[in-house]
Parts: sequence; C-alpha cells; structure tokens
Amino acid sequence: MPYQLPTVIERALTKHGEIQLQKRGSDYEIIFNGTFLMATYNGASEKLLVRAAIEAAAWPKTVLIAGLGVGFSLAEALQYPAVEKVKVIEIEKKIIEWNRTHLAVYSNNALSQPQVEVVNADFIEWMGSSREKFDVICMDIDNGPDWVVMEANNELYSDAGISNLLKLINKNGAVSFWSAARSGPFEQRLKKWFNSVKVLEIGNQRGEPDYIYLATGPN
Repeated sequence: MPYQLPTVIERALTKHGEIQLQKRGSDYEIIFNGTFLMATYNGASEKLLVRAAIEAAAWPKTVLIAGLGVGFSLAEALQYPAVEKVKVIEIEKKIIEWNRTHLAVYSNNALSQPQVEVVNADFIEWMGSSREKFDVICMDIDNGPDWVVMEANNELYSDAGISNLLKLINKNGAVSFWSAARSGPFEQRLKKWFNSVKVLEIGNQRGEPDYIYLATGPN
C-alpha cells in the first residue's frame, strides 16, 4: 500500500504544547509537540487495557480511565453490563472536543451516555485531590514508563505515583497501565505494591508490540 501523506484537520497551541489532529487515509492520528501520540488504526491494545482490568476486578461497577485517547478504551468499558459509571480524566480540552466530533464514531458516541463523566484536568493534580474510589483504574497517559512525551508524567510510574493511585482503588479492584514498550524496572516496581502483576503483550501490525501491565491485590 503506497505511503499516504496526512491531511491536517486542526492544529492548536495549548499550555502544554502544540497538539494536532490529522487524517491519513481513513484513520486519524494525534501528534503532540511533533511526536506521534495515538491513532485510530485498530484500538486492540486500548481495549485490552480496559477488558483485562474489568475482568480481573471482583465487582467492576465503577471505572476510572486516565486519558481519553481516541475513545476506544471508553467504548470497551461500556460493553460490560456490570459497569455503572465511567469517569475519564483528560488533560487536553482539544482531545475531548475531537472525541465529540471527528472521533465520536470510535467510542460509539460514548461521551453522550449518562453513565459517562469526562473531566478536563491534569490527572496527577486531580489524583492528589480526589476522594473518590473506583473498582477499576485504567492508565492510558503518555507512551508508558520509559518514553514520556511530557516530563511530568514520569511521576505516574514512580513509587509516589503508584502510592497515590492506590488511594483511589477499592478493595479487590484492579489497575492496568498501557505502555508502548516493555519496562522491566516498572514491572518490578509494581510488584512492590501489588501481590499479582501480569504483563500482557499485544501485536501491532504497524510496528513493535504494545504492552498492558495488570496489577491486582494491593500489598
């Protein structure tokens, strides 16, 4: 298949940098500060991120998704009848806007569903002040522990970040993390905080596999 140049749909400057929505063939891509961030190619790993955590939790009634992306993870959460509420924290207002317009089909227009709440906030700041508890937490921020686009996101994968995350999880809940690469140090760090840590690999036709870290049983 010949290489296709992307068509820029919208470009915006935010306080975090430049974000761009572009279309390549029938797919959309989001570029942040010149670095590829996410796309609508197939969503298999984003769906696995949510599916693995929901199925590992004892009572998955409430789901927290950190990072809206292109909507694949949100759509997956709503596939489960047991899920009563999904809260999404997204730092970029433009991504929320695009999910209501150009990207709406990829979440089956999930942002219009009554059990869905989307908050435009920095997850690290929000996590520090929230008093809510969730049965399932799915982390889809940046590209994983070893390749962050925003330097501040390193905190999410640190001991301090994991400790703060544990304050949000209900007993017998599950936490999952999306990553563009496997990280041995992060896996070992999770094992300090959780009784069970699984690494799930999922193939990617357009490059290296993606990885999901699934953690249950907080220590």
